[in-house]
Amino acid sequence: MFDLIAGREPHLPSHATLPIVLSTAVQAAAIALIALLPFLFVTERLPEVPTMLAFVAPPPAPPSPPPPPPASAKPKQAQKADTSPQPVQSVAPLEEPRTIEPVPDDEGFDVGVPGGVEGGIVGGVVGGVVGGLPEAPPPPPPPAPPRTPVRIGGQLKQPQLIRRIDPEYPPLAVRARVQGIVILEATVGEDGVVREVRVLRSAHPLLDPAAEAALRQWRYSPVILNDRPVPFVLTVTLSFFLEVPK
Repeated sequence: MFDLIAGREPHLPSHATLPIVLSTAVQAAAIALIALLPFLFVTERLPEVPTMLAFVAPPPAPPSPPPPPPASAKPKQAQKADTSPQPVQSVAPLEEPRTIEPVPDDEGFDVGVPGGVEGGIVGGVVGGVVGGLPEAPPPPPPPAPPRTPVRIGGQLKQPQLIRRIDPEYPPLAVRARVQGIVILEATVGEDGVVREVRVLRSAHPLLDPAAEAALRQWRYSPVILNDRPVPFVLTVTLSFFLEVPK
């Protein structure tokens, strides 16, 4: 013990060296055996080399080259897009609504602009009339209804006779010495021309046609009523008498 503390090597007896060497060899052999046992069992369980190579897949084939591009065709002219506004189509609901809510006039709809056309397209049309279409002129007034001829008499004075044609005495009536008075009714237009003649009292069938023919040639001055000329009706008396020879 003192030698160990002093640093001097101890001197072992010669008879103890052989057991130490044997013990060391046995321990080394045991350690080596313990270390080699796992490798022996693992080596027996490992598959053979060809079996392992059978599971290795060959590398995939490279992809085929892309097909050549098609021959360049003449580019088609782009169709002109239809820019005209399309009418808005209302779609009817598939189910009946439970409640109907009022829609404000100024929300969700375009109210248009002043001067637009009723039923026109919202936003207007290119080339349209600035300010809207002008108002259509009022229709012409209807023509005045034809006035009923007024009868001369009372406050309506007899119009002035501008032209008078005496009736011709029929020769046959002269030879037959037929005489008499024919009373006629004449309808005169606004211009004073006799339009219609009617016999009110006949004198003789030979005298009536001569009286009518003469009265149709007469002309009167227009009759003014309310600052407008009006047709009128008057009565005319024509006499047929033969002269008595002296």
